[in-house]
Amino acid sequence: MSTPAEVRAAIRRGELDGPTAALAPGFSQANLVVLPEADAFDFLRFCVANPRPCPVLEVLEPGSVEPVATAPGADLRVDLPRYRVFRRGELVDEPDRVEWREDLVAFLIGCSFTFERALLAAGLPVRHIEQGVNVPMYRTSVPCRPAGRFSGPLVVSMRPMTPDQAKRAAEITSRFSSAHGAPLHVGDPSALGIAALDAPEYGDAVELRDGEVPVFWACGVTPQAVAAASRPELMITHAPGHMFVTDLAE
Repeated sequence: MSTPAEVRAAIRRGELDGPTAALAPGFSQANLVVLPEADAFDFLRFCVANPRPCPVLEVLEPGSVEPVATAPGADLRVDLPRYRVFRRGELVDEPDRVEWREDLVAFLIGCSFTFERALLAAGLPVRHIEQGVNVPMYRTSVPCRPAGRFSGPLVVSMRPMTPDQAKRAAEITSRFSSAHGAPLHVGDPSALGIAALDAPEYGDAVELRDGEVPVFWACGVTPQAVAAASRPELMITHAPGHMFVTDLAE
């Protein structure tokens, strides 16, 4: 399953239900956020105000489930391995497909899984792929810039590297502005309000080896932390690490 269409078809058939890191290499992956139309403009303003965690790839028309700009023929109701449903900020369900309303507006937001092939090609470690687990993601104490009804903390993903590897990773990922770009922070997790690297709020802990430091990128799970803080009537998202695989080349 090397093409996005093959990955999405396997997901739709129920044959793939785990994290999507390293699937369809060379193509962009995306976070999903779905909101009622009444909240969509405020959320778009939030994305514009916070482009590092929320780089917008596509915004669909109300009621539409086909992302014609990023994956024509796909169906956002069934083509992600797992979803999350938040009602007034509370996580109420994690289904493998979702119901849709005519007033729902879907946002596709860039994902750091997109640049991992470039890191691997440069000989840099991507520890969660090595260990076969989900990428670790942390809720920070850094506030996002509020917009309309939306506010809340920044979420980051983490990949351990040596300091020299981190410099090279920054050079590589700075080219991927639609996939969060260069790291936001390297080194001390407490500077971001992260108390324990072995207890991520989302995903799985990974091994930090001798000589390595944690390297943190902005993360598209940020809207899920924002949902808990802002409590919109409804927000549907991807489950962390369970992305939408687009047809866009990285």
